[in-house]
Amino acid sequence: MDKVVNNRRSRGHSAGPARLERPTRAEAEAAVRTLIRWAGDDPEREGLRATPARVVRAYEEWFSGYKHEPQDYLKRTFHETGGYDEIVVLRDIRFESHCEHHLAPIIGRIHIGYLPRNRVVGISKLARLVEVYARRLQIQEKLTAEVASCLDAVLKPHGVAVVAEAAHQCMTTRGVHKPGVTMVTSRMLGVFRDHAETRQEFLAAIGMRGTIHAANGSG
Repeated sequence: MDKVVNNRRSRGHSAGPARLERPTRAEAEAAVRTLIRWAGDDPEREGLRATPARVVRAYEEWFSGYKHEPQDYLKRTFHETGGYDEIVVLRDIRFESHCEHHLAPIIGRIHIGYLPRNRVVGISKLARLVEVYARRLQIQEKLTAEVASCLDAVLKPHGVAVVAEAAHQCMTTRGVHKPGVTMVTSRMLGVFRDHAETRQEFLAAIGMRGTIHAANGSG
């Protein structure tokens, strides 16, 4: 069995998810029809006949992050900063992801801060970075850590801070059915982890002064 799995893997970036041979579109649509039948309906009735194709197209959009290498968005940086040496913060980056446990939506926002060492990156690239990771099957803790680790590895700043806030539909539409609950995760690296004053400056900038300590999500 291991041999079969290994033969289906194609070469990809070692830090990313395993690259598997993708099923054909026809196979994907057939899988959707099977799920419709399992739910108890007829995939051949008029209202559902085109649903498998629509679902596959939706999956292409929802999970487009597998087609991109996140670090590519950070390749172009700027060294001419006029001596700027303060925190850069981009807050309220909306994201849509899907829980890897139930395939249910995760909808929220991410705040990013970093203290440049000698270069900065365009702010739209930070939003793109979030989008690439979010458009993969995820858990929020992993998404938070991935964004922070990628920024830290590529920009090599004095520190990186990432806070994510999101609502999980796997908790609101099934299971415990608790709407209105927001999950908060954080990852603090470098000076944001080691210096409380710098961390509090970032938290104040995103409106969360004093609510997160270095021990929370900074692993």
